[in-house]
Amino acid sequence: MNAPEFAHASTSSGKARSTEDWQRSDAAHHLHAFVDQKALNAEGPRVMVRGEGVYLWDNDGKRYIDGMSGLWCTNVGYGRAELVEAAARQMSTLSYYNMFFHTTHPAVIELSERLFALLGDRFSHVVYTNSGSESNEVLIRTVRRFWDVMGQPNKKIMIGRVNGYHGSTVGSASLGGMAFMHEMGDLPIPNITHVDEPYWYANGGDLTPEAFGLQAAQSLERKILELGAENVAAFVAEPFQGAGGMIFPPEGYWPEIERICRKYDVLLCADEVIGGFGRTGEWFAHRHFGFEPDLVSIAKGLTSGYVPMGGLVMSRRIGEALVERGGVYAHGLTYSGHPVAAAVALANLDVLEREQLVARTKEDIGPYLQRALREAFADHPLIGEIQGVGAVGAIQFAKDKSTRERYANEADLTWHSRTEGFERGAIVRSTNGRLIVAPPLVIDHAQIDALIGTMRDAVEATWRHIQSAG
Repeated sequence: MNAPEFAHASTSSGKARSTEDWQRSDAAHHLHAFVDQKALNAEGPRVMVRGEGVYLWDNDGKRYIDGMSGLWCTNVGYGRAELVEAAARQMSTLSYYNMFFHTTHPAVIELSERLFALLGDRFSHVVYTNSGSESNEVLIRTVRRFWDVMGQPNKKIMIGRVNGYHGSTVGSASLGGMAFMHEMGDLPIPNITHVDEPYWYANGGDLTPEAFGLQAAQSLERKILELGAENVAAFVAEPFQGAGGMIFPPEGYWPEIERICRKYDVLLCADEVIGGFGRTGEWFAHRHFGFEPDLVSIAKGLTSGYVPMGGLVMSRRIGEALVERGGVYAHGLTYSGHPVAAAVALANLDVLEREQLVARTKEDIGPYLQRALREAFADHPLIGEIQGVGAVGAIQFAKDKSTRERYANEADLTWHSRTEGFERGAIVRSTNGRLIVAPPLVIDHAQIDALIGTMRDAVEATWRHIQSAG
């Protein structure tokens, strides 16, 4: 199909509506995520109407290559008939039932069988949710319940990281370490605190990356000793920081974190909402970094974003303690383990396995993307660092590459590049001083070339903007 067929999407009644009409109605009814709504209303959002493979089309027929997999979730790309058909089949047989009332259903049982085959013997139980935020909300309650069951009710304090992101609900936003989010709603809630992030480029000073990584990890040990190990329940972190800027910790960071958690009997919790289901070239990002978590939060790539679904995965130590000694698990969600979501997740795992997308990301697409980023930006005067692995990468803006000095208005500059990329038909993300890419795992070499080429043009436009501003 060509682009004009996608223009001017119709309502359910079949009446076509202009982009301006959609925008007016959107402005009248919505508060969008992480934007100044008044400014967005004046600008008007893009109205996306169709997706296929790695591409999106807006209501005016313009095509975009999606360099962000939606929100790091459409791992198998848009428009996969297998996932649509799986949803339709499940809807026609059992459109909904719950996991209350002493009931279950085949789709969720089969999904868990598949999930634990991928995770391995260390893990045993899962509570399904609707999102990553909910998964991390459940994590807080589950961790504290576990320590109650184990006869250590004082172990309540959860430790996250500065600039970490774990969701937007009250608990998950508290676990995250983003100050501007904490300002909305008087967060964090009690018994949550934060330690240093492993962001060498910004905070490493004269230390080597390896030395800084150990120093950042050891801030966790200092915090545990300050609070008392008998009071600390868990450390929660993303294997790499996603919304915080796609920050990859230095080598040695995660082994030291794991050593500290084991030494003080603090649960190690991996937020794999972004990193899970192939993003790094491993099924789960903690395998790339070589550590073993006690709990794993999942979502996004579990269904490739086709329907909402997440989960909290528990190690045998935790799951079996809650079953054998915990009595009533006082938690439940109406849509936990939803049969349609489970069926779509199963179909999504089928695609990932049948097309060997995880191995392809590790052996082919990932290395190609990483080379393309470095060839495009290693010598660019505006770029000070390039990080990434598999199908995820980030470039760091720098005012002075030799000293790692950053621009005071770096967030404005990366937003400028992000906007230039959008106008040129490529969707990337900006966070603070970094531009981020995380394309669907089905992307090919030519599409990577197009994505990185457009990203390079956008950065060049920003570089000219800086020079012209003096």
